[in-house]
Amino acid sequence: MCGISGFIDNSKSLSDESLHGLSRKMSDTLQNRGPNDSGSWVDAKSGIAMSHRRLAILDVSSAGHQPMESKSGRYVIVYNGEIYNYRILRHELEKIGYSFNGHSDTEVLLGAVEVWGLDEALNKFTGMFAFALWDKKYKQLHLARDRIGEKLLYYGVFGEKILFGSELKALEIHDSFIKNINRNAIALLLRYNYIPAPHSIYENVYKIKPGTLITIRTEKNKLTINESVYWSLKNIVTNEDVNNKILIFDDAKSALQKSLVDSVNNQMIADVPLGAFLSGGIDSSLVVSIMQSLSTRPVKTFTIGFDEHEYNEADDAKLIANHLGTEHTELYVSSSQALDVIPKLPYIYDEPYADSSQIPTYLVSKLAKSEVTVSLSGDGGDELFGGYNRYHKGYDLWKRFSRMPSIANNITSFIIRSFTPDKWNTLFRYMGNFISNEKRYKNIGDHLYKVADIISKNNPQDMYLSAASFWNNTDNIVLNSPESMIFSKEQVNWFKHLDDRENMMYLDTISYLPDDILTKVDRSSMAVSLEARTPFLDHRVVELSWQIPINMKINDGKGKWILRKILEDYIPVELIDRPKMGFGAPIGRWLRGPLKEWAESLINDVRLKQEGYFDPVLVANMWEQHINGSRNWGYHLWSILMFQAWLDKKH
Repeated sequence: MCGISGFIDNSKSLSDESLHGLSRKMSDTLQNRGPNDSGSWVDAKSGIAMSHRRLAILDVSSAGHQPMESKSGRYVIVYNGEIYNYRILRHELEKIGYSFNGHSDTEVLLGAVEVWGLDEALNKFTGMFAFALWDKKYKQLHLARDRIGEKLLYYGVFGEKILFGSELKALEIHDSFIKNINRNAIALLLRYNYIPAPHSIYENVYKIKPGTLITIRTEKNKLTINESVYWSLKNIVTNEDVNNKILIFDDAKSALQKSLVDSVNNQMIADVPLGAFLSGGIDSSLVVSIMQSLSTRPVKTFTIGFDEHEYNEADDAKLIANHLGTEHTELYVSSSQALDVIPKLPYIYDEPYADSSQIPTYLVSKLAKSEVTVSLSGDGGDELFGGYNRYHKGYDLWKRFSRMPSIANNITSFIIRSFTPDKWNTLFRYMGNFISNEKRYKNIGDHLYKVADIISKNNPQDMYLSAASFWNNTDNIVLNSPESMIFSKEQVNWFKHLDDRENMMYLDTISYLPDDILTKVDRSSMAVSLEARTPFLDHRVVELSWQIPINMKINDGKGKWILRKILEDYIPVELIDRPKMGFGAPIGRWLRGPLKEWAESLINDVRLKQEGYFDPVLVANMWEQHINGSRNWGYHLWSILMFQAWLDKKH
């Protein structure tokens, strides 16, 4: 995995030397993404500059150096990611007489483009990638992102210049970059805890959407930008052919297990040490189980734990590791270790990002990097196979209450809100002494307040949006930022032939997964020069998942049913059948304790009035309620604090 950056300057006013200098400055900001090597390529006549930072994974020799020119000299590429089927493609190319100098997947990528053309090559690639490809013949730049969105790629338009890079910090270093904050993006941040593609925190800067190709042409001294989609999950899920579904469970299980084994096997290819994150949940346990079944040596696995038992999965992970016989490393993180990460977050993410699991994800990445260079993860299983509680518990609850008179729902909501979340938490902690499973639910009070919101909704679309949102009305808190861009057509108009839960899973896969989960994994791992791979997101696994009926994914009130059944082939059921925990941090407690002074410095009344982004009165009221314990506004406040911390760092 690597870092890429560059730009087109249509004024063509810079010399080769100046282009190299500016390109290298952009590249130097991405050193963590590629500590092993760096390079740049420029063409002053075309005004193009491309730079690369390399984390050597396949063919660690100089034969994998980038930027790399194709054999004919027509194409130049800077590339971030892995093409897992590069050996198969290499063999196909060699059969028709194409020769190679080294053994990198980059050279195979270029050969595929040269022989088959870019469109056909993209459809042949299996992997995660973001790349910039310059076509000398037609004077055009192609920017491409993988199908699911594992690798990020930004581009910004500033007059006669178009900048691109793996992270915003590379664009920011360019002389032409203008730091105008996109106020609508702040509203998106507060609603979702992340800023969804194609938006970014800056005006005129965009994230390339998954499965998308951007082509920038320089014609008649004018830059033109065209966007095309080469792969779309929408095309998969809107296939209404009933014959496409696998209706027999054993057939579906067998097909999925084979597909996952193939994916894990492909993603275990590396010329450097390799391991896996192991949380103890269904997804990571299945990935590690398959890895261990394919390996002749114990797989290196990594997990972190917290002293707060409701956030701690380390004990579960250890049981799984012991059963499988992995070489397991666990680290119990103190609050001071976790808090030390917070000042780094604005630099790691470049734009405000407020999923609190960013902290443990960074820490487990740092732990893994101490022993390996590549680590596999279980991300994607929830979205593809119905793992999130909103798909079953939340949806089942909404369906039950939707049949009741609205006055009954209002009374229920009133009863829930008659106790503060902290009082509910105390009650359930007490009950946990007698009901063993209940103590595994963290922040039950916040969940109950979410229930109060859910049961008041009139349709499944509103129920989903409420369940997926942190702030349900950002108009009240973000100044001068309407909610008009919040809702996509797909959120409002669901696919009628899909089950409601399938619609939710689809929406999460095209937005929450790439813009929250995969962004978090990419940034956290790359901050410590670790490559993270996600076997569930091989596009063939993704496509197969949509051939599996919903009742094989959600069954008996549990999500990921088919994954559980596959996992039972590797692990005893008693180690699997546990409530879902998630992966977070006790933000609410920290804000009342060791983070209190830090938080108050960021959201004090004078500062908020001067900056003009948030309503200072509303923020002050929420802070007071949080500190006195009447409400747990930890996650709501966290999104504001992450914006404020980013603002401090960037301006």
